[in-house]
Amino acid sequence: MNTGIDWQAIALSVRLAVVVVLILLAAGVPLAWWLTFHRRRWTFLLDAVVALPLVLPPTVLGFYVLVAMGPSSPLGRAWIALTGHGLAFTFEGLVIASLLYSLPFVVQPIAAAFAQVDRTLLEASATLGASPWRTFTQVTIPIARDGIFAGAVLGFAHTLGEFGVVLMVGGNLPGVTRTISISIYDQVQGLHMDAANQTALLLLAFSLAALAAVYALLHRPWAVAPVA
Repeated sequence: MNTGIDWQAIALSVRLAVVVVLILLAAGVPLAWWLTFHRRRWTFLLDAVVALPLVLPPTVLGFYVLVAMGPSSPLGRAWIALTGHGLAFTFEGLVIASLLYSLPFVVQPIAAAFAQVDRTLLEASATLGASPWRTFTQVTIPIARDGIFAGAVLGFAHTLGEFGVVLMVGGNLPGVTRTISISIYDQVQGLHMDAANQTALLLLAFSLAALAAVYALLHRPWAVAPVA
């Protein structure tokens, strides 16, 4: 049992969060754009699916992800055929579970930022002959950059602190699936309260810094004019 800060678990958690955020940004930005600018009568159903992890107990989500990764499932069989081993209780399995669990924390802030983009600017860009892709990259993205940054920060922080989902899907394998939150749980179970306190304070400080960065972007205190 580790009686100090589990740096191995911290490194694994950071690597997991980086991988998850990069994938979610690559998939979440187009998804948020589509949800914002291409509304259909049934789009609310997709909104509900994206937001589902916000209200679904982590153990429930983790259970169904674990079932979907089982050796008898299509995904599990395909993964075994490709790699020669199962998907559950691996780092790759943690990535898949974390993608699902952190999805709304990335997509929703970006969609909210896209919703604030003035449609007349997009129409003006199209009138001037810009392609949809050029309008997206040079008009929409720059205007919504704060929301994209907020989504990335929230997704990173949420993935870093996950517990229920990663425990269900990854178990507790040192160096493979033991994340920082599981390490804290192990330290408390082993009555190593000082080590648990040190690790928890580290995670608390990072979470506070991440939220402070997001709220600073929202309120922009540096942009407030000084009182005469």
